[in-house]
Amino acid sequence: MTDVAVLPVKPDPLAQARKIGPMIAAAADEIEATQEIPEPALTALHESRLFRMLLPRSAGGDQIEPWVYLRVVEEVSRHDGSVGWNIFVANSSALIAPFIPLESARTIYGDPRGLIAWGPPNRHRAIAAPGGYRVTGEWHFASGRRQANWIGVHCQVIEPDGSLRLNRFGRPTVRTLLMPKAQTTAIYNWNTLGMRGTASEGYGVRDQFVPEAYSGTREDPSLRRDRGPLYAFTMQGLYAVGVAGVALGIARAMLEAFVELAAEKAPRNQVRLADNPLVQSDVARHEAALGAARAYLIDVLKEAWESADEIEPLDALQRARVRLACSHAIQNALDVSDRVYKAAGTSAIFLGTPFERRFRDVHTLSQQIQSRDAHFEAVGRVMLNGDPDGTFIG
Repeated sequence: MTDVAVLPVKPDPLAQARKIGPMIAAAADEIEATQEIPEPALTALHESRLFRMLLPRSAGGDQIEPWVYLRVVEEVSRHDGSVGWNIFVANSSALIAPFIPLESARTIYGDPRGLIAWGPPNRHRAIAAPGGYRVTGEWHFASGRRQANWIGVHCQVIEPDGSLRLNRFGRPTVRTLLMPKAQTTAIYNWNTLGMRGTASEGYGVRDQFVPEAYSGTREDPSLRRDRGPLYAFTMQGLYAVGVAGVALGIARAMLEAFVELAAEKAPRNQVRLADNPLVQSDVARHEAALGAARAYLIDVLKEAWESADEIEPLDALQRARVRLACSHAIQNALDVSDRVYKAAGTSAIFLGTPFERRFRDVHTLSQQIQSRDAHFEAVGRVMLNGDPDGTFIG
């Protein structure tokens, strides 16, 4: 009898997201109030592997295609924007795994609940020391810090002689240092209008030593260990895909809620909303706007994937196209959310309606760096003039 090789079953994260969506929706009020993902929802998220979609297979991840990732983040965000956001951020943090030693990545993610959280780079610098680095400082906007068990800090490096470490491009290097969360101190300062459930709070580190093996730099694609088209995308590009997924999911949920409302609501001295020709036209236009934005983004992601090199990163024009499609999706989602909120009238203004938290969430998202209108200008510059100085990150 001939042995037949059994291929591993490819994960279906979108099916998992749809399966646990009602559980997340049922916990949404508690998530908003406590800024925690409660049990059993948190365990279900871990068991679904939705925190590991962008993690390399070499470190125990699923390394899925970015357009599948987009759909999963969108689906979760339909049920709760904060959970969708934390899933996207956890996956974004997992993108450091190809840039640190494999043994270190497996130590972090060998724990089935292993997660990294971090805040963006700031003025703090690490001091190079024998075998690693010493670092002191505070970082903020660390989404998902409460679910994480490892924390990262991004900082420039001061050499023993006092000079600033430069990368191969001649610019100050930004290195990511990873440490167990127990070695950090929480700063509970996430008192925001929306996205309250992300608990994107701060943390402090005081004279902490981080071994070289638990550090890496994301700025040089040639240093990554894992090959393949997923890691040809820039980290900033995949960050933007995640934000677009959250925005589309929230907008989709608001539109669905409005359709339900329109079937019942008849404003004073007017016909039922669902029978109003203007409302009918607007709903159709909103549906097309969200669907077209998603389709365009998926198409761009697939084109980039098909042309990606196993080793080299996407070129500037490909990165610009990804950025443009993400920015377009985010802007369309914001526009639809605003128009639906307005159309719902007073039915949208009370706490606990299907609209008010999503309105607050999507407008908090709109202030994040990935949602800046300036991205359109940057993309247009690349489309017209290329990227001769190599400054476009994507």
